[in-house]
Amino acid sequence: MAPMIDVTTLPLPRFVEVGPRDGLQNEAVVVSREARVAFIDALCDGGVREISAGAFSGRPVAAQLAGSGEVLENVRRKEGVMYSALVLDEEGLDAAVAAEVDKLEVLCAASETFSRKTLDVPIAHILERLRPLLGRAGKTGLPVRAGVATAFHCPYEGAVRHDAVVAVVERLRAMGVCEFSLSDTLGRASPQDVRGLLDVLLKRVRPEQVFLHFHTTYGMAIANALCAWTEYGISGFDASAGGVGGCPYAPGVGGNVATEDLAFAFLACGAPVRLDFRKLKAAAMALSKHLGHPLPSHLSRIEFK
Repeated sequence: MAPMIDVTTLPLPRFVEVGPRDGLQNEAVVVSREARVAFIDALCDGGVREISAGAFSGRPVAAQLAGSGEVLENVRRKEGVMYSALVLDEEGLDAAVAAEVDKLEVLCAASETFSRKTLDVPIAHILERLRPLLGRAGKTGLPVRAGVATAFHCPYEGAVRHDAVVAVVERLRAMGVCEFSLSDTLGRASPQDVRGLLDVLLKRVRPEQVFLHFHTTYGMAIANALCAWTEYGISGFDASAGGVGGCPYAPGVGGNVATEDLAFAFLACGAPVRLDFRKLKAAAMALSKHLGHPLPSHLSRIEFK
């Protein structure tokens, strides 16, 4: 029998709500800016303390994320909440700073083939494009997190080598990135895969710099998160209210793990989770009316007493 884990010795879980950006970008329906503002406000009322609220670029962004500056201008900024945004180029950086975001996000991939197939350029070119952007970002004083796609499996290459992930993380860290969101893009990772990557990665970066972004394709997202928390002290996890989202470059992939489902699992394990599940459910239900389809989270089907 495995020894009991004293969860009071573990770091408090930190949830980054990615529904308004990573979640909505995978939807066919374009949600109005007013509805996006209401969604963000409702999530913050439910206790969310960090939220990915939009995306900025000098070129047109996905229609689902257009007008992110207007959205951020109209949300009810709540004390203690960190509002972040994806920036795709230097013009986007300027717009994000003008929108008074609290944190910047950039993207890369760990799989060479995935980078070439989805962005038409190799990883090395993506990193070189990010260099001047991150150089300017460092002068703003804002923290920068990087999303690293295909950190576990790739639709073209299969299992991604751990050293490939570490190489990308180290290059980004050298350019000033302070947090890394490692994505199980296909939702294929198992706890064993999580252990394999963290065994290598945590020799180079601190646990508090690592966030994990799991998809639900094979139903292992929550098991993976609990493994990372209880065995490695990883406390940061991306999640999306209602489970909205997925990956637009990998058809058939399940949605993002639902914020309320993941948080409830941590609560059931004894973590002091300070989220209002009724309000999170209400936020997801209100969004689903705009999307025109039900959302996949388990807690969305439960009536809280």
